Amino acid sequence: MSEGRSRLGRLTDAVLGGARAAREKARELRDEFRTTDEPERALVAPLLPGEEIRYVGLAPVRAPENHRAGSQLADRVDAELAEALDPRALFGLLNIVNPVAWVDAVLTPVRVAAGVLLLPGKATVLAAGAPEAAEPEPAPGAAPREPLPLTDEQEAFRALFRLSRYRPLADQLAEIAYRRRYVFSGDLATLAGSLLLFLERYTGTPLAVTDTHLHLLRMGRRPDPDREDRRRPQVLWSVPRQRVARIESEHGARLMQFPSTIVFDDGSWIRIVNPATRDDQARFLAAVRELPGGRPAA
Repeated sequence: MSEGRSRLGRLTDAVLGGARAAREKARELRDEFRTTDEPERALVAPLLPGEEIRYVGLAPVRAPENHRAGSQLADRVDAELAEALDPRALFGLLNIVNPVAWVDAVLTPVRVAAGVLLLPGKATVLAAGAPEAAEPEPAPGAAPREPLPLTDEQEAFRALFRLSRYRPLADQLAEIAYRRRYVFSGDLATLAGSLLLFLERYTGTPLAVTDTHLHLLRMGRRPDPDREDRRRPQVLWSVPRQRVARIESEHGARLMQFPSTIVFDDGSWIRIVNPATRDDQARFLAAVRELPGGRPAA
């Protein structure tokens, strides 16, 4: 009988020990998730002199692929038809009357949000590391295609977003706008459109919030603790906080997915997803608390 109790005791101890180990592991994971953004703030501070840094994201934001999936499914025939047609057929679907004027209009919010004139040297620095659009293969027997003529600013814009130099900019921009029409207000010649272009062409881009601006950074993920932090962040896109009309945030349907819709004072909007932890999301919401908009319940 005593031997049976002894075995039961050992079994109980083993179960309790396993439960304690599981709790300790869960606590370690929670502590890891609650990592502060102090290392990122220290890296970004020299880029933003005079601004009070309130938040730097620990994960890249993106424009979701599957937003309004039902509408996309219903619109599949239209999408397949548009892809089968000449790209210029998209101009009518996007209500673009003058493609040349539209391209010039798209450059304006990018120029404003990038904070610099679009010069080839600056664009090349920002675009470094992004894949260049491949030159199309010429048809058998055909002469190699020549790059299309562009102004200096248009060439800088093309280099910044690594668009093809062998196809009209208007065609390529129309394809982006049509493909992503469910995640933003639809016009690339807006602040939301300029943000979409950067999210479309760059990866590893977290948001940063200061007392005066909303920034999109190019930085990359934090290295492991035992590795040297060699990140060299760059500011890709910026907008003054007063140009943000509101931010509508909500809890994501999936774990660690936090969608928000940013609405600008020009009427444009973009839906983004921040694949962050709850603590990181709480820091973001605290940083934008003065801005109007819905917030998820605690």
